Amino acid sequence: MSIQYGRGDEPCCAPLTQKSLNEDRAGDLARMFKALGDPVRLRMLSRIAGHEGGEACVCDISPAFTLSQPTISHHLKVLREAGLLDCERRGTWVYYRVIPSALAQLSAILSSESGVVESSACVSTDAVVAAEAVR
Repeated sequence: MSIQYGRGDEPCCAPLTQKSLNEDRAGDLARMFKALGDPVRLRMLSRIAGHEGGEACVCDISPAFTLSQPTISHHLKVLREAGLLDCERRGTWVYYRVIPSALAQLSAILSSESGVVESSACVSTDAVVAAEAVR
């Protein structure tokens, strides 16, 4: 999933309070929120995001859960397919990392103001300038 601009160059992740979602965008966001709606997947995402270097091997994730390896793989696959994780195979292990822009999209869509998530491509240039002026 990528951040795209729609008609009229409006960001795809305008806050819910400012713009109604179209059917396609609502479906994309629902997949992401649904993936995070499972406590195990939410814990996995948190564990990966908080791991040293921002990525974790399956061997780093598995010991924290009393689940079989196929179940862990299934949960990681759901997070990948939702666009929340990316992965890379290194030898026999797969390393997972959170996609920051995906989390920024979720934050931006739930925000009550546009441009409040600085790391998001959905941030308005006015918001970036204002945020930098405060620093």
